[in-house]
Amino acid sequence: MAVDLSPIDESMLDAIAGLHGMPRGAFNIRRDGELVSRSSSAFIDIESFTDKAGIKITIKPGTKGETVYIPVIITKSGLTDVVYNDFHVGEDADVTIVAGCGIHNDGAHKSQHDGIHSFYLGKNSHVRYIEKHYGEGEGTGERVLNPTTNVYMDEHSTCEMEMTQLRGVDSTIRDTNCEMQTGAKLVLTEKLLTHGKQEAISNMNIALKGEGSSVQVISRSVAQDDSLQVFNPLVVGEAACRGHVQCDAIIMGNAHVRAIPGIEAASEDAQLVHEAAIGKIAGDQIVKLMTLGLSEEEAEQEILDDFLS
Repeated sequence: MAVDLSPIDESMLDAIAGLHGMPRGAFNIRRDGELVSRSSSAFIDIESFTDKAGIKITIKPGTKGETVYIPVIITKSGLTDVVYNDFHVGEDADVTIVAGCGIHNDGAHKSQHDGIHSFYLGKNSHVRYIEKHYGEGEGTGERVLNPTTNVYMDEHSTCEMEMTQLRGVDSTIRDTNCEMQTGAKLVLTEKLLTHGKQEAISNMNIALKGEGSSVQVISRSVAQDDSLQVFNPLVVGEAACRGHVQCDAIIMGNAHVRAIPGIEAASEDAQLVHEAAIGKIAGDQIVKLMTLGLSEEEAEQEILDDFLS
C-alpha cells in the first residue's frame, strides 16, 4: 500500500531512524497521533492496544537478526501525543529496535510527545535499542519530548541502549528505570546536545537485583548558549554485581550543567563506581586542528562531533 509522506515527513524519518521510505519487515510509523503504516513479520507481531494509545510488540523466542522500526513524527503545532509501547522479547531472541521522535513545529503553540516504552526481556535474549530525538521548525511554539523507558531484564539477558538527543528540543524530561536479574547486562549510552534556552533533565534508576548482573551508564553531553542540563542517575546494587556510571560534559557560553551520579549498595558484594567531569573545550585542541587548515569554528564543530559520536 502506498503511503503519502511529505518532504518534511521523509526528512524527519531519515534524521531519527535512518529511513528512506517504508522499511522491510516489522515496523510501525506514527504521525500526529495517528497510524501511518504498519507491518508485522513472521517472527515479530505488532498490534494496537484497545484501552490506550500505543502498540504491543511481541518478538518470538529464538528470533535472530531482525530489526523493528517504531518512529514517531509530529508536524502539527499545538498537538500533545501520549503513546504506550510494550516490547515482549522471547527467550534467546537477538533483535534491534529503532525508535525515535521528530517534531516539526512551524506554529505558535507547544507540540509535545510523551512516549512510555516498556521492555520485557526473556532469558538469554539480546536487544539493541536505538532512540533519537530531534526538533525543527520556524514557529515560536515549543518542541517538548518526555520519554519514559522501563526495562525488565530476565536472567542472562543483555540490553544495549543508545539514546540520543540531536538538536532542536526545547524541553525534555527523560526517565529511565531498569530491574535486572541474575547475569543480566545493561549498557546505556546517552548523548545530548542543548542550545539556546533549552532544558534537559535525565533521571535514571537502575536496580541490580541478581547475582552477576552488571550495568555501564555512559553520558556524553554538550551544553551551549544559555541551556540547562541535569544528569541524575542512581544505580542500586542489591546483590553481588557490578555498576559503573560515567558522565562527561562540555559546557559552552552561559550554559549550566549539573551532574549528580549516585550509587547505593545494599549488598556487601556490590561493586559500584561513579565519576563525572564537566569542562570546556581545551584551547590546544582547537589550535591543533587549525594547523591542519580548519577555521576556529570548523575545529570546534569537529571536536563536538567527535565527542558525541
